[in-house]
Amino acid sequence: MVCRRIGLVVHGGREAAVATAVAVRAWAVQHDITVTDVDVWGPDRSHSERRNSRDEAAATGHPDLIVTIGGDGTFLRGARVAAEDGVPVLGINVGRVGFLTEIEPAEIEIALQAFIEGHALIDERLMLTMSASRPLSIPAEMEALLQYGRGPLLPAPLHRDPSSADNVRAGAGVAMDITAVNDIVFEKLARDRQASIGLYVNEVLFASYSADALIVASPTGSTAYNFSAGGPVLSPRLRALVFTPVAPHMVFNRSLVLAADERIAVRVLEQSGQVAVSVDGQLRGVLDPGDWVSVYPHSAPAKLVRLRPSNFYSRLRGRFGLSDAPAAVADTSGPAAHLGRPAQPSEDVE
Repeated sequence: MVCRRIGLVVHGGREAAVATAVAVRAWAVQHDITVTDVDVWGPDRSHSERRNSRDEAAATGHPDLIVTIGGDGTFLRGARVAAEDGVPVLGINVGRVGFLTEIEPAEIEIALQAFIEGHALIDERLMLTMSASRPLSIPAEMEALLQYGRGPLLPAPLHRDPSSADNVRAGAGVAMDITAVNDIVFEKLARDRQASIGLYVNEVLFASYSADALIVASPTGSTAYNFSAGGPVLSPRLRALVFTPVAPHMVFNRSLVLAADERIAVRVLEQSGQVAVSVDGQLRGVLDPGDWVSVYPHSAPAKLVRLRPSNFYSRLRGRFGLSDAPAAVADTSGPAAHLGRPAQPSEDVE
């Protein structure tokens, strides 16, 4: 596979990540490949100069591969940049066990070589995007409050090109330049006011939620905030969206799993306070009562570079420390220890 330029996203606060970045650069020099740092800051490194993903991709020279070195958070930042050009992301894990970063530092040269030789696997994941009844913005007072101690905020999203496939899919409203790998979350701003949100499915009101937040997650994001809020885990191979309310003040407090091709809209109801819109954990705008947002699959999937087939369920078990119920553990000294795969039912069994 042709690879002339690599965009590098490094968790600078981890010594192991910085050391691994040195190895990536050394390998690239040997293969005559340019490496460019993906940097969210503009020239003057001020909050007002923080770049969006489109500008980051351009500033990096539109790389053929994005390499992230850190954990899942670092990966999400790289995935947003990669999505601008539809290029793959190779995530190197130097933190805790993650769901997105499966390649260890010791395997980096093997993984890079496999990619340029076309031997690496590409794991495609559904991403989310959105359109809204009006352009999104972040009030100045929130910018100052949330920036304190946390570094630069992402800017409010730009409008998407009216001719793009995502804008056509939206059908109405203002298509946002949004790429969510994990989730889009609508959450209350005032401590004393619930977020009152109407969820519409195929243009019919399904439920009016009064809650701290409403999470719209992709299958990949089902193990993130959605899981913490009690939502279900979805196979990453599904084309579906899961909706989970957070601390709902209502009888119906269950998650809802919908097919990716169903038309879904969220409206802030008149009795609600203001509602913040966060994308993969980053505040991107504020909605007022009467505003609405449509959430739907991005026109292109995220492309994750793998060395081997991903065993999602083993990683799920390890990440959450799942343990077996004592009453369900088989006696390994008995016949159960010698059982193989369950026999498949015969086609002629009635």
